[in-house]
Amino acid sequence: MDDIVGALVPHGRFQVDGAGDATGPLAGLTFAAKDIIDVAGHVTGCGNPDWLRTHEPATQTAPCIQRLLDAGATLVGKTVTEELATGLTGENVHYGTPVNVNAPGRVAGGSSSGSAAAVAAGLVDFALGSDTGGSVRSPASFCGLYGIRPTHGRVSLDAVMKLAASFDTIGWFTRTPELLRDVGAALFDEPQSPPAPGRLLIAGDVMNIVDAPTRDALMGAVDKVAGLLGAPEAVRVSNLEGLPGLDSWVGVTRAIWGGESWAEHGEWIEAVKPTFGSGVAARFAARARVTADELAVARLQREVVAAHLGELLAGGNVLALPSAPGIAPLRGGSDAQIDPFRERNEPIGCSSGLARLPHISLPLTTLDGCPLALGLAAAPGNDEMLLDIAVALAEAGVAPYVPVPEETNHE
Repeated sequence: MDDIVGALVPHGRFQVDGAGDATGPLAGLTFAAKDIIDVAGHVTGCGNPDWLRTHEPATQTAPCIQRLLDAGATLVGKTVTEELATGLTGENVHYGTPVNVNAPGRVAGGSSSGSAAAVAAGLVDFALGSDTGGSVRSPASFCGLYGIRPTHGRVSLDAVMKLAASFDTIGWFTRTPELLRDVGAALFDEPQSPPAPGRLLIAGDVMNIVDAPTRDALMGAVDKVAGLLGAPEAVRVSNLEGLPGLDSWVGVTRAIWGGESWAEHGEWIEAVKPTFGSGVAARFAARARVTADELAVARLQREVVAAHLGELLAGGNVLALPSAPGIAPLRGGSDAQIDPFRERNEPIGCSSGLARLPHISLPLTTLDGCPLALGLAAAPGNDEMLLDIAVALAEAGVAPYVPVPEETNHE
C-alpha cells in the first residue's frame, strides 16, 4: 500500500489477513489500527521510540482486532498516534504529522491521527482509534468522517495500552454510516436492542464554548437532525447542584486522568526518561502531581455527574453537542497557539467521558471550506440507537457518503 499521507508507523507496515470466510460481514474490507493496540508478534510502539525500544513483541492479538479479522476484514497496518495517546492535533515529533486530505494544511487530529488520515485518504475502508477525551471525536470532525466513541466497556480493551482506564474506549472511523454500524456489530460483546429515539436536546452550555461561526454551523446541522428526531430543546447539561459548571467537571476529569495515567505509566517514565514532545511532557508532569485524595474525591464526584446525565438522557433522549472546538488547526502550531484550542476541548469532551456515554460524530457541515462534525450522545448502552440514527440520516439524504479524493484513491 502506498501510504502517501504518512498514516502508518514504520514498524507497523504489515498485513494480517481476515480469518473469516468470504461471506463474513466484513469480508473484502481493509482496516488499520492505532499503534496502541497489540498484534501478536509485533511490538506496539504507542507513538514513542523509547516505548518501542523497551517493550517486547505482543504475545496476543487484541480482541478488538481479532473480532474484525474473524468477521473477514484484513488488517493492513498500525497507524500514527500521538505519544501514549496524549494529544489533540495528531502531530508526533518522532513519526510526523499525517496528512488531512479533506483540510489541506491542517492537522488530522489526535491522538488517533493516523487512523483518521488513512480512512479519509481511502487507504483503508475503516480504522480503529481510541478515545479517552476526544481522540476519535476530534479527528472525525477534522477529517470529515463518521466516528464513534462507544459506551465505556462495550468494546474490549484487553491488549490495548491504557491511558486512563476508566475513560478509555476503542472507537472507529468510516466514510459511511452503514459501515460504522457494521463495524460496531462485529465489535460489541453483546448486541443491544436500541430504544426508539426520545427528545432531541441541545447542550447549550457546551455549544457556547465554541465561537459564533462554529456554533452557527453546528446549529444548522442540528436542524438537519431535527428533521428526523423532531424539534430540539436547549438544556444546560452542567446545571448540577453541588458541582455546577463545566469548569468543575473539567477539574474532576483532570484529577481522574492524572491519577490513573500516572499510576499506569509513571514508573516507566521515571525509569526510562523517554524523549517526549514538549506538550506531552508537560501533561505527564501535571498528572504526576495529582494526589490520592484528589483522585478519590474526583471519583465520587464523577458518579454524581454520571447519574445526572443518565437521568437527562433516559428514555432514548439524544444530546447534540460539538465533537471538537472548531475546524482543524493549522499544522505546525506551537504549544502556545494550540493550548487555548485544547483547553476549549476539555469541557466539550468531558461530559461523555465522565458519564461513559456513547457519542457519534457526524460530518454534517463545513466552515471555511473545512469539515466540521456535529456530535450526538446518548445514555450508556444506546450505541445502536445512535448508529441507526446516522444511517437514517443518510437514507434521508441529510448525512453524506464521504468520497475519497481522486488523487489519493488507492482502493
